[in-house]
Amino acid sequence: MNDFRRTARRAGTLAVTAATGLALLLAQAPAQADNKAPRTVDVRLIGINDLHGNIEPPTGSSGRVTLADGTTVDAGGAAYNATHIKKLRSEVRNSVVVGQGDLIGASPIVSALFHDEPTIEILNDFGLEAAAAGNHEFDEGYKELLRIQRGGCHPTDGCQFRPGFEGADFPILGANVTLAKNGLPALPPFWVEFRDGIPIGFIGLPLKDVPILVDPNGIKELKFGDEIAAVDKYADLLNRLGVKSIVLLIHQGDNTTGGGPDECRTVAGGPGRVIAEKVSPKVDAVFSGHSHQHYNCTVTDPAGDPRPFIEGLAFGRELSVVDLKIDRKTRDVIRPATKSRNHVVTRDVVADPRIQSVIDLAKSKSGPIANKQVGTIASDIVRAQNPAGESPLGDLIADSQLAATQGNGAVLALMNPGGVRADLSYASSPAGEGNGVVTYGEAFTVQPFGNILQTVTLTGTQIKAALEQQWSLVNGAVKQTVLQPSAGLTYTWSASAPIGSKVSAIVLNGTPLDPNASYRVTINSFLQGGGDGFSAFTGGTNITGGGIDLDAFAGYLASHPNATPPALGRITTTA
Repeated sequence: MNDFRRTARRAGTLAVTAATGLALLLAQAPAQADNKAPRTVDVRLIGINDLHGNIEPPTGSSGRVTLADGTTVDAGGAAYNATHIKKLRSEVRNSVVVGQGDLIGASPIVSALFHDEPTIEILNDFGLEAAAAGNHEFDEGYKELLRIQRGGCHPTDGCQFRPGFEGADFPILGANVTLAKNGLPALPPFWVEFRDGIPIGFIGLPLKDVPILVDPNGIKELKFGDEIAAVDKYADLLNRLGVKSIVLLIHQGDNTTGGGPDECRTVAGGPGRVIAEKVSPKVDAVFSGHSHQHYNCTVTDPAGDPRPFIEGLAFGRELSVVDLKIDRKTRDVIRPATKSRNHVVTRDVVADPRIQSVIDLAKSKSGPIANKQVGTIASDIVRAQNPAGESPLGDLIADSQLAATQGNGAVLALMNPGGVRADLSYASSPAGEGNGVVTYGEAFTVQPFGNILQTVTLTGTQIKAALEQQWSLVNGAVKQTVLQPSAGLTYTWSASAPIGSKVSAIVLNGTPLDPNASYRVTINSFLQGGGDGFSAFTGGTNITGGGIDLDAFAGYLASHPNATPPALGRITTTA
């Protein structure tokens, strides 16, 4: 890492912005004319999003890419990513590697056990130049994110991976993240890279909904503003500083209707496309993330010009590649010449030995914990939801949380679907534990957040209000977040009923839910704080803390050998 980047990173947000601005001002004069120099500069941008600490090749469906013809290919793994990145960089001399958020957080145990320090080391080795903060970068709070950026040992666990931790060599950007007490930037809002004397600005930011996606206690000193307003503000600033080529790294994206890596089959009205279409026309390309989908779209900016809007799945299975042609005189991107594609990170290349050595060290240090057996299953137990929104694995986790907190009087448990991160696979992992064996590492991959279980008292009216909050209106579209219920709770919801009146026939343990009665309900600390928009849970009283959600899950598997997928039907739906 060069001295300027290290100095800027260590000095903090304001110093980063000021130092970058000074560097730009010093570079305002056009490069000296060279009659032999080409009129344009070719620049390749290589983006990675939603890695989530998957430094080992992800398994199952999380480790495959579906191509346009419907066939699949195994993909992902940091050592393969490194090889592909080197190849892509070798093809275009002026290349920049960037990230679109959630590169850490919700990670497998091989990285998470060390607070994602192995992943940061690997991203440094990738040559990552700048990355947007996602929501999961805030999983352990703002202070921990600053440690990840600046370096230093964890305040509680110390340095367990290496003797020391130097932090990220790349700035973690948050253009819409400010300090609540004074409105100053809490993270660097932008970064600038120079290629052949041409400045290229990168504005990075998470989605504005971070406060409902992470534990609010860890970010209480922060405010998350509107994405479009923040981008426009800093695009104007960069333009005034003489930066005409501007790229947006946004941790927000769209769902799709399927398709291959380079199809544009995004669902109409998606939040990512809205941003990509509406942000300043000074922005030349939009790299996105968050939705774990792949698409390669061209959108029209407010000035009527085209620009790419692209996302490359998750877990390191794809790299988003955008090739720009920049006019040397104007320093601006020649839009019609832009080309974009999603590059599949296949495993038919030689794994990078340096990156593999980091992975091997993490595996050897985490192995004694990760490979310990915690239970057995008789078949795959998947997290995929049926049309009613219910999943076998979600039900199983809810059952485990109820079982772990019945001593606190719990009669019901509800689990947020976003906290179920992977399937439980019957087939043995590469560690060789055997078919049907569930290791601690596999259970951790399913539930990596370490949330505290909390049993609260809610009235029947409050429980129904929480169930109604499973549907909300976001940017004119209905967002659905169906909680996973423990055994004993059944209800029906109507697809055609208006938001706020969708749920009916709520029955608990054979008896209709009494609006005026009180019930002891177990939820995790994320939901109890209003996470995922479930504000109804914040009204719970008589809070009794339980254990860690992962411990409850592991304990339930241990006491229920050869577990099978729970029968679905706790939730039903009508037209």
